Amino acid sequence: MSTVHTVDGDEVHYVAVGGQRIRVAVRRGTGVPLVVCNGIGASLEVLTPFVDGLHGESTVIRFDAPGTGGSAKSFAPYGFPYLAWVLGQVLDKLGFGVIDVLGLSWGGALAQQFAFQNPRRCRRLVLVATGTGAMMVPAHPSVLAKMVTPKRFADPEYAAAIAGEIYGGTARKRGREIAAIFDEQEHAGSQIGYVHQLLAGAVWTSLFALPAIRQKTLIVAGKDDPIIPLVNARIMNRLLPHSVLHVHGGGHVDLITNAGELAPVIEKFRKS
Repeated sequence: MSTVHTVDGDEVHYVAVGGQRIRVAVRRGTGVPLVVCNGIGASLEVLTPFVDGLHGESTVIRFDAPGTGGSAKSFAPYGFPYLAWVLGQVLDKLGFGVIDVLGLSWGGALAQQFAFQNPRRCRRLVLVATGTGAMMVPAHPSVLAKMVTPKRFADPEYAAAIAGEIYGGTARKRGREIAAIFDEQEHAGSQIGYVHQLLAGAVWTSLFALPAIRQKTLIVAGKDDPIIPLVNARIMNRLLPHSVLHVHGGGHVDLITNAGELAPVIEKFRKS
């Protein structure tokens, strides 16, 4: 495992575990660390606006899934139970114990799986713009069609053109800003990594396991989210026994584009 320091002072680790080589960024603070699981195809740089929007009191851990950003491609497809185990092993090697987990979109599936597998290690669960996997109310077919490839991460013009349609919310007027954030990624647009992430989501559902998740959970959902319709958040809220639902007026990526509004909501929940 090697460690370097980025320009903003975050530690960057490359951790080998379970046949994977995972890139991890750690922003040191105090209190219970927050682990952030990213959306499909996105590297940890995409989360920078949200991390910067936090007050900096807590340690924040973000990472690249296999085949995205600085993490090596997986030699074979994987499922969320395996990836949740890998994440746990990464945290062990970095010396972290009890943590809070936040999942955005695809990362919300991983966060749910991690909380289910680690009831004592995961203290709080935050689910942002996410659903129950294969068994959920789907997006419109025109939106899903644009989600089947990572082209938006590799082509800034394409990303700017479709941002409003697929992400809704603040993205409807800030497509070029989102494209610029995507352009900051390391090694964006891996076809194999993206396919493996798609396959993981295609065969997984949390629908029947949610009642067994005992952690206090915050569900954050936008009224204008074309990818994850709001009804999915309401379903999760009904099934998770210790959950609260926060509905905002934005869309799928407002955690990134509107961190000034949503980061304080998440911080308040974590202190409750």
